[in-house]
Amino acid sequence: MQLDAQVSTQLPSDRPTTPLVKAAKVRLIEPTPPRLVELIRVDPGYSVITVAIDALYATIAVLLAHWWIPGTLEQDRNIDLYSWVFVPVVVVVLATRGLYRQKLSHGFLDELEPVETSIAVAALATLTIMLLLVPRLPAGEAAGTYFRPSEMILRIWVCAAILIPAVRLLRSALNRSLRRRFHVGVPALIVGHGPVAHQLISRMRQVPEYGLWPAGLIDDMRPTDSEMVDVPYLGTTGNLESAVRATRAEELIIAPSSLPDEQLARTAQLAQQLGMRVRVVPRLMDAVGSGTWIEHLGGVPLMVLNRVDPKGWQFALKHTVDRVVALVGLVLISPLMIVLALAVKLSSPGPIFFSQDRIGRDGKVFGCLKFRSMRATELAKAGFELRAGAAPGGVEGDDRRTWIGKIMRRASLDELPQLFNVLRGEMSLVGPRPERPEFVELFEMHVRRYGQRHRVKAGMTGWAQVHGLRGQTSIADRAEWDNYYIDNFSMHLDFKILMLTVLAVLRPTED
Repeated sequence: MQLDAQVSTQLPSDRPTTPLVKAAKVRLIEPTPPRLVELIRVDPGYSVITVAIDALYATIAVLLAHWWIPGTLEQDRNIDLYSWVFVPVVVVVLATRGLYRQKLSHGFLDELEPVETSIAVAALATLTIMLLLVPRLPAGEAAGTYFRPSEMILRIWVCAAILIPAVRLLRSALNRSLRRRFHVGVPALIVGHGPVAHQLISRMRQVPEYGLWPAGLIDDMRPTDSEMVDVPYLGTTGNLESAVRATRAEELIIAPSSLPDEQLARTAQLAQQLGMRVRVVPRLMDAVGSGTWIEHLGGVPLMVLNRVDPKGWQFALKHTVDRVVALVGLVLISPLMIVLALAVKLSSPGPIFFSQDRIGRDGKVFGCLKFRSMRATELAKAGFELRAGAAPGGVEGDDRRTWIGKIMRRASLDELPQLFNVLRGEMSLVGPRPERPEFVELFEMHVRRYGQRHRVKAGMTGWAQVHGLRGQTSIADRAEWDNYYIDNFSMHLDFKILMLTVLAVLRPTED
């Protein structure tokens, strides 16, 4: 409890110690990962290990290519020698793409494209070097007795394109596992209090894969006990240095607050002098997307906001692709659809499909199709009362599912008829999940930015769903994730969500 004592002695003496703060202070020493895991987590150790692993598997790729086509002539030995240039070149190219920088989220799907592109560029650069430096055979020698540099590079590229992403996938899975199991996260201090600070704390705890855990709040205005959210108040911004020593915090997150900008800037500069990484939540956080970049007008930084137009050509392309994929999908899974339709028909009297009014793009009502999973006489959820702050969904009230309904809902197979909604242009493959009209008006009045979800077509799956927000979960959290998807839309993000949906179906939950 040495750390607990440090916190008590270094905080302002006039601050009463409430049971809530005591409980929160115990959390400061809760994450105790093994020493080896701690060394792996911290930069530069993390980057050094990642570089070493990539270099090792690039070396293995070159060795496999040599084994694939062993050389025998002098020409072959030159090619063998210069082929090793691929190892440092691929590491340099990966570094220029920022793939050795620690990030909050280490998603393999986010890295796949830049990694594969970097490998291809490195292979092309190595081939160029070999063509310039490897001496050519004299004219008249038998050309069929040796292999060309392009043959070697092709084999290196194939081996590296498999090995390096595979080991990065393994590393990503291991990293997530360590963060979940050992709380391998960076202790972070948060400047400010209020809704945004609470939102940051909530996300750190809900998603340990981000690698952050809240060590305490710093603000010149002391929050009330009800605002503490089980995180200790560590004093004013002038108390930053002692708070860092007490909590061993490595990151400072500055949330919007009533503090003057000059004071926040001095706090950020002091944190950097103390060796901390500083992250700042922009005041216009709702307008800042992943495509935002920084320019400078003289010495003044300007944040250039990216623009997403739900009625532009990108979404028109998306909807065309949706319909093509839906049509192909319906053809491919038609045998499964027929089997499920027969099972629904035989399980209990009633229709095969169940259509329910939902709100789609621009507030238009459409009939969302599903396989009927409940007995037809009990489809109405009489007497069910929605939990405060939660979205409707899942099994509401008494369990009235049929035997095939339980199987379908466990694997989300009851959602397959929505491919017809996609084909008709009422839905998209990816987008916010549609809600019933009777709930939409209520949520728009009480949930921040909820109505902005209807800028795009509703989806069969969405960014919120692949992050576990299915069934009766927080509607405010769903609105946050859904609006993030819209504000940062790309075809790559759609592909990522579809891949994560497959993984989510393998870990089924009730929806």
